[in-house]
Amino acid sequence: MDYRTLKVEERPDRWTVLLDRPDVRNAIDQTMVEELHSVCAELERSPRILILAGTGGIFASGADIAQLRERRRDDALAGINSGIFVRIAKLPLPVIAAMDGYALGGGAELAFAADFRIGTPGLKIGNPEAGLGILAAAGASWRLKELVGEPLAKEILLAGRILDAEEALAARLVTELHPAGELLAAAHALADRIGRQDPLALRITKSVFHAPAAAHPVIDELAQGILFESQAKFDRMQAFLDRKASRAKDAPAPAGPSDAPAGKEER
Repeated sequence: MDYRTLKVEERPDRWTVLLDRPDVRNAIDQTMVEELHSVCAELERSPRILILAGTGGIFASGADIAQLRERRRDDALAGINSGIFVRIAKLPLPVIAAMDGYALGGGAELAFAADFRIGTPGLKIGNPEAGLGILAAAGASWRLKELVGEPLAKEILLAGRILDAEEALAARLVTELHPAGELLAAAHALADRIGRQDPLALRITKSVFHAPAAAHPVIDELAQGILFESQAKFDRMQAFLDRKASRAKDAPAPAGPSDAPAGKEER
């Protein structure tokens, strides 16, 4: 697809998608939403890890206010932004949000939909929607308290608090901070760690993790039953046992009485 608002790099095990509307600080407009739906459709058909980042030292400054100003009740009920963020959150394999600069409003909500969030020291993240006469209706009003707890979530949503990078790290809203020039490399390093896991185990673990509390432990047991029959389970466990046996074989034998240094009395 010829993307107008995104820069997309495809690898066999991952896609890197850069939000690219630098003239409006990567604000999320209708075209970007449609193009993100196209990305999701591809990753649903052929599951791969997704890295989301921005161009120009900014993740996303929010929804496009010029478009948002003209939206009415029916637009809100259509869930334009919330729909794509839910779809991103439900992608089969993990999603990494790599954030530099501003991640505000819809930009923050896009990051909240990811499985992992990393940032730079210049990160500013929050939801100033109430100051514009609306609410954060694309996920922050319910995802944020799960991520940082109710008291801090209320400061962000109701008092307009914007977290800097260190505050976001302390709240575990982001898990790593890296210099801006190293951010994408850090995201790829995280993707490498994720990619070493079994893809089917990743997909099922992510689904079970997000299942309603009432579904446990039945869903855990059913999911484990599927994985217990996978060939990857047998291959990976056998490889583990083979490595363990090889290490034991190569380990030096413990010292015995005959190994005592010459001239030393054994006691």
